[in-house]
Amino acid sequence: MPLNEFNLIERYFTSKALSRDDIIVGIGDDAAIVAIPPNQHLVITTDTLVSGVHFFPETPAHDIAYKSLAVNLSDLAAMGATPAWFTLALTLPHVDEPWLEAFSSELFLLANSVNIRLIGGDMTSGPLSITIQAMGCVPPHQGLLRSGAKPGDSIYVTGTLGDAGLALRAYQSGDLKNIPDADFLWQRLTRPTPRLAMGYALRDLASSCIDISDGLAADLGHILTASHVGARIDITKLPLSLALQGIAAEQAQVIALTSGDDYELCFTVSPEKESLLRQLRLQNCPYHAIGVITQERGLCDNQGNPVVLPQTGWQHF
Repeated sequence: MPLNEFNLIERYFTSKALSRDDIIVGIGDDAAIVAIPPNQHLVITTDTLVSGVHFFPETPAHDIAYKSLAVNLSDLAAMGATPAWFTLALTLPHVDEPWLEAFSSELFLLANSVNIRLIGGDMTSGPLSITIQAMGCVPPHQGLLRSGAKPGDSIYVTGTLGDAGLALRAYQSGDLKNIPDADFLWQRLTRPTPRLAMGYALRDLASSCIDISDGLAADLGHILTASHVGARIDITKLPLSLALQGIAAEQAQVIALTSGDDYELCFTVSPEKESLLRQLRLQNCPYHAIGVITQERGLCDNQGNPVVLPQTGWQHF
C-alpha cells in the first residue's frame, strides 16, 4: 500500500524530530506553539532552494538537506541569533523513500548539532524544492543589522571567498575533477559552514553584519546602502584559499568579489572596538580586514577608484 503524505511525514520527520523544553506544541497540529525565552527577541528567516536553480538535479539528497538548513543558519548567524526552531515545506516530484531517508537523516544530523528543532511544515507534490523557515533568539538591542556601519569602521570577512564560485564554474565546465582541491571546493559549494559562533561573538562588537550569499560586492553593497555610506577595499587582501590562489590573480579576485554561496560573514567594527576584536579567537573561523567604511558613497579600491566588475553577484531574476 503506497504511503500518503501523513505516513511520509511521520516516518521520515516526526519520528526523528527531537524536542526542546520551549516547544509547547510541535509537529502534528495545525500550527506550532513555542515559548520565547524571557528577555529575548525572536529572529525569523526563510530560504527556498529549487532544483536546477540553487542545486544541480543530480545533487545527493544528503547534500541538499544540509545546505537547505545551513543557509538559514547562516542568516541567523549574521543576525547574532541563537538557533531554536525551524519549519520545513518540502515539494517532491514523486515519492522516493531512499531519497527521503538520506534527506531527513542529514537534516536532523545538522539540526541536532546546533540544537535547532523541527516544529512543523508541509509536504506536497511538484518540482523539487525545499523551503525552510528558521527561528532564533537574540538579546534585546543586540541583533546584528546591516544599517549600523559608520565612516572609519573597518571591514572584515570570515574564512575564504570565492571557493563555491570556483567549484560551480569548474563543475559546469566539466573540469572540477581535474582541479587539485576538488573535494575541498565541492564541500564549500554544497556544505557551507554557518558561522554561528562568530555571530554570537560579534553581538557586542560589530556595527553591522551580513552573510555573503550573493557575492561579497553585492552583499557589502547591501550594508553600504542600508548604512548610507561607502567603502574602500584592498582587493589584494581578499582572503583566498590555495585553490583560488592557483588561478590568475585578476580572475581569482573577480570570483572572490562576485560569486555567491560562500556563506561567510562580512562585518564592520568601529575603531573603539578593534582591540576587543583582536582578542577574539574562534577555532576554525579566521577573519580578515579588507577595507574601511567611508563617507563617500560607492565601492572603491584602496586608491579610491570605483570597483568595476563584470557582474556584482547572484541575481534570481
